[in-house]
Amino acid sequence: MKIYIGADHQGYQKREGLLKFLQDQGYTIADKGDDTLDLVDDYPQFAGRVASAVLASDDSDARGILLCGSGQGMCMAANRFKGIRACLGYDRQSVKSARNDDDSNVLCLPARILSSDKTFEIVDVWLKTPFSKAPRFIRRNRELDELG
Repeated sequence: MKIYIGADHQGYQKREGLLKFLQDQGYTIADKGDDTLDLVDDYPQFAGRVASAVLASDDSDARGILLCGSGQGMCMAANRFKGIRACLGYDRQSVKSARNDDDSNVLCLPARILSSDKTFEIVDVWLKTPFSKAPRFIRRNRELDELG
């Protein structure tokens, strides 16, 4: 599994720790920025980089992780891309459901709210939860792609 990561200025510091955590777990990581802390950057550019990379990846199970202050902006931006199913991850159950039921391929995290330990816990559950492939969930994902 290849994981693409991006963060705006509010998620920048937490992204640094998350990169190390994921590398230590043996995941293949592609950092989509930002390269330096820029207090006036805008989250849509990072959401776009990560969503585009997930969609273009040659890995059939490519995933993206985005961090911003609340996670909401990144989630809204990523979900503008057909084929992206971004979820807001704030606890174990929310991300387990997003993977099992919705086959979420992008996780958006609220950097202002979550501790590093909680972030790692949520990411671990999200990465390890498989999509159930229940017919109703497959049908609903197809319907999502047909909306726009």
